[in-house]
Amino acid sequence: MKWRLIGLAGKLFIDVLLGGSRIEIRGRQPIEEILASRRFILAFWHARILLITYAHKRLGAAVLVSDSADGEIIARILQRQGQMTVRGSTSKGGTRALASMIKRMRTGHRPGGVVPDGPQGPREKVQPGVIFLAQKTGYPIVPVTYSAQQRKVFNSWDRFILPYPASPCILIYGNPIQVPGGSDPDQMQDCAQALEDELNRITIEADARFGHVIE
Repeated sequence: MKWRLIGLAGKLFIDVLLGGSRIEIRGRQPIEEILASRRFILAFWHARILLITYAHKRLGAAVLVSDSADGEIIARILQRQGQMTVRGSTSKGGTRALASMIKRMRTGHRPGGVVPDGPQGPREKVQPGVIFLAQKTGYPIVPVTYSAQQRKVFNSWDRFILPYPASPCILIYGNPIQVPGGSDPDQMQDCAQALEDELNRITIEADARFGHVIE
């Protein structure tokens, strides 16, 4: 009961917080066909979770969430937003969690969702799990990020951002990253670097929209 209430309260809080925001969207038109196919993996930095999950409510994605107390809160909110959560990370229970992700994405015709620098960093550094997932499913990785004009930046490891109510926001999709099925370790690392570079590029672009810089 406690966790159900936490999930409901968290979803309602995000709905109220962002419901009055004007959201500018960039980069979606070139990837409309990919999004319509439902065969893709959304990747976004840990600090930028809030608006991205709000904007993709009812997507029905399989989302990888850490197997921790904080992860339980996130998982309950995501479930209220219409997602399916898979518990684990690339460092703890990673192989089992990724295998479950692959199964749920394929059998349920679901997109995937991964925070590639979660659950504890390093900040804005892509861990290998999302690359492995893309290789095994054949799904392209779609980088996505956001920023807000008025916001609070927390002094946490990820520099988490919290938009103020009704603040103008921008949501940006980046260029998809395709991981070939037969990639060797060097190619996998190249794909991880390409994803990291693209996520950082669009995040800098999003922050620049409102004159922000996060160190």
